[in-house]
Amino acid sequence: MQSGKIVVQNLYKVFGEHPEQALEMVKQGKSKDEVLAEKGAIVGVSDVSFSVQEGEIFVLMGLSGSGKSTLIRLINRLVEPTAGDVFIDGQNVAKLPKDQLIDLRRRDMSMVFQSFALMPSRTVLDNAAFGLEVAGKSKKDREARAMEVLKQVGLDTFADKYPRELSGGMQQRVGLARALAVDPSMIIMDEAFSALDPLKRREMQDVLLDLQTKSRRTIIFVSHDIEEAMRIGTRIGIMEGGKLIQVGTPQELIDNPANDYVRNFFDTVDTSRYLTAGQLKADSVPLYVHNGSAPDAQTVCKELQEQDKHYAFIVDEDNKFQGSISLEKIALMVENGENCELTPQVLKQIDPVQEDAPLDQVINRLVDNEGPIPVVDEQGQYAGAISKGRLLSRLQGE
Repeated sequence: MQSGKIVVQNLYKVFGEHPEQALEMVKQGKSKDEVLAEKGAIVGVSDVSFSVQEGEIFVLMGLSGSGKSTLIRLINRLVEPTAGDVFIDGQNVAKLPKDQLIDLRRRDMSMVFQSFALMPSRTVLDNAAFGLEVAGKSKKDREARAMEVLKQVGLDTFADKYPRELSGGMQQRVGLARALAVDPSMIIMDEAFSALDPLKRREMQDVLLDLQTKSRRTIIFVSHDIEEAMRIGTRIGIMEGGKLIQVGTPQELIDNPANDYVRNFFDTVDTSRYLTAGQLKADSVPLYVHNGSAPDAQTVCKELQEQDKHYAFIVDEDNKFQGSISLEKIALMVENGENCELTPQVLKQIDPVQEDAPLDQVINRLVDNEGPIPVVDEQGQYAGAISKGRLLSRLQGE
C-alpha cells in the first residue's frame, strides 16, 4: 500500500441502478459511453489510486464532468463508493461506521465550498464558530477560537458584521476561518476561489499559502484554473472521464505530460513564470571544500583559467556554503603575493537562495549580484548555482 496522510486505492463510483453490473463492465475495459448505453449507469470515478502526503496541497484538475468533485466527496464519504478504499491516517474511511465517520468529519476534516455557504442570520463570529458549536464546545471556548482564526484571515475587526455586509472575498475568508476553527489536520476545498474575481482570487491564494507556512495542513484543492493549480499546488492530479490521468509537480507535468489532454492544460500558460531555483540550478561554478585547510589560491586561479571560469564557490566539509570569489580577485592575490589561502575572510558573502525560490526572486538576486548565486536545499546544503547565462538559456529553452 502507498504511504501518506491520505491514500486512495482502486476507487470507483457508479451512479444508477445495478452499479455492480456496471462496475464489472468497467473492470472488463468497457468505456463510460458503453456502460451508459447498456446499463443506463454513469461512471463517475474509475479505478483511481493516489496518495497525499502530510502538509501537502494536492490540486485536482479536470474539465467539467471529469470526476474531480465526485472524487473528493468519496474521500470524505459524502458520496458512498461503489468499490475501493480511502485511508486517512491509516483508517479506512470507506468502511467506517456512520458514528465514527461523523466524529472524524467533526474532529479532523473540514470542507470549503465555492458558494461560501454562510448562514445569513448569523454574524461573522458565529459563522466561524459554527463547527465548534456542532462539536459541543462552550460558547466562551468557541468564540475565543473563532476570533483567533478570524485574526489569521484578517477579519477579526468584522466579527460582529453579517455576511451581507461583506464582499465576496471577505465572505470566502469567513468560510476558510470556519474550516480552520476546528483545527483540522486536513481540508478539502472544492473550487473554493472560483467565484471570486481574479484579484480577489489571488488574494485568497496568498492567504492560503501564508496560513500553510504557519500551520501545515493536508489540503486537497479542486480547481479548473491551471495557473491557480501551479501557484498553490505541491502536486497536481489531472482527471479525465473519471480516471486520474497523471499526478506530478507542476514542472513534471510541463516537462513530461502523459498525453495531449494533459499538455493542453498548459498551452495558454507562460510556464517559465513558475520555474524555481531548483529547476534553474546547474553545476556551472567550480566548487572547493574548506575542511580545516583552506583551498590554495594559486591552484584555484590556475584551474579557473584552464576551465575559462570566472568564479569559484567554497563550501565547508558539511557542504554548507561559505562564500564566493572571482578569478580577478584571486589573480590579484597571487600577483601581490598575499596570503594565498581562500579563507572565509577573503570570500564574498552571498546569501544563497532556497531551491523552491520562484523565478522573480531569482531574477532579483541575479540583478543585485555581480556573479552567479548559490542554491541550497531544505537542509541548507549547497545544491548548485545559477548564473545569468544559465537563466537566459533556460528561458530560451536551451
